[in-house]
Amino acid sequence: MNPNKTKYFVCVKPILCYTSDHAQVLNFSIQIRTMFRTFTLLLLISTYLPAQERTVDPTWLRRSLPHASEAQVDLSTPACHYKPLFGEGDKDNHILRGVSRFGEITVDANGSCRSVSYDRNEELYFVLQGVGTLTYGKESHALRANDFTYVAPGVQHCVASGSDSFRVLIMTFKIPARVALTAPPSPPKIINLDEVKEQPVDGHPLSVLYKLLVGPRGATRDSIDDAYVVTSLFWMDFAPGGTNFPHHHETAEEIYLVIDGEGAMVAGGGADGVEGRFPATAGDAYYFRPNCTVGFYNQNKVGAKAHILAVRSRIPLPEAD
Repeated sequence: MNPNKTKYFVCVKPILCYTSDHAQVLNFSIQIRTMFRTFTLLLLISTYLPAQERTVDPTWLRRSLPHASEAQVDLSTPACHYKPLFGEGDKDNHILRGVSRFGEITVDANGSCRSVSYDRNEELYFVLQGVGTLTYGKESHALRANDFTYVAPGVQHCVASGSDSFRVLIMTFKIPARVALTAPPSPPKIINLDEVKEQPVDGHPLSVLYKLLVGPRGATRDSIDDAYVVTSLFWMDFAPGGTNFPHHHETAEEIYLVIDGEGAMVAGGGADGVEGRFPATAGDAYYFRPNCTVGFYNQNKVGAKAHILAVRSRIPLPEAD
């Protein structure tokens, strides 16, 4: 040991001390500082790491028919334009359970859509504007504004326009594989909205009257009772200040389309039982998932009328259910 060599006394912790020469102390000090800086950096990084998040599917959807964009589907042609609101062609298509699509077909003057057939889909048509024809199998049938009809699975069909453009609301629904199909009705039933009487429905306020258009097979209350999964296509006529009261459907999907008027659409609600209200005007469409709160409040002022076309369908339940 060289008595002339300078030595240092180093303490890392109060209970851990030792001596070393100058080079050893310097090297050890650098290691300690490096370790401390690395630990501090890791601590800061972990503090600012983003939390794990994912997008939660909404319980209801809102769309506007006047602002919907065209999408190419199987029935599209240069003269046949489809605008999706829900289902096929819409960005939130995956949310729907049994609804294949809900949207508007516009056929240019003297135009036609492509003929299609679906083995396990049923369809509803409601004419919004104009006159045209429905080809159902090998027969053609005239259509005019406010006509509605049911197209059974397995039937080749298409719509075409006359000398003016033709607008039709199309609603398509999946039929589960376990449901047995029967021979489709022939010819199709085509009924006009004006031919259906308005009536109250048990359990609903008298401030709204209903026209029951399409219902399930075997029922006798609707104008057309041929559907497999559609439980009701119906028309609602709201008096000023009228409401159908917010309610739930635990095993059904429902869609409301505001035909005219304006008011407050009920979609969902809070933990305190107060429903969520959203402004709704003509052309607004709302899709409600099963068990979502649904309802409508018309404006409470003299002369305020509102009409809504709505459709409800059963969701495909697991076999065990």
